[in-house]
Amino acid sequence: MKKFNYMDVEPESLEEGKGVKRRWLITREIGAENFFMRLYEVEPGGFTPLHSHPWEHEVFILEGEGVAVGGSEECKLREGDVLFIPGGEPHQLRNESDKVLKFLCLIPAVD
Repeated sequence: MKKFNYMDVEPESLEEGKGVKRRWLITREIGAENFFMRLYEVEPGGFTPLHSHPWEHEVFILEGEGVAVGGSEECKLREGDVLFIPGGEPHQLRNESDKVLKFLCLIPAVD
């Protein structure tokens, strides 16, 4: 078992998108073989890049409000919402509020 505080993990700014920081919380380096967990913080007016990849995402909104773009649809997000993004589906999360949008994102252990 490993325990630590998420604030002990240095955030990295994403080059793509706008106003997005990511913290890799659970990774292969700490022993994860199947899933990785990341924490995203999106500043007001910020957004992740519109992108796709072969693996699915599981997302849990911790704080704030935003919009998820997936394929040809959009849906509003708020604290407590859960989002499943299938592999291959173009997706983007946007913060259209005046507070930071924080969410956990889980993905399969991919290199």
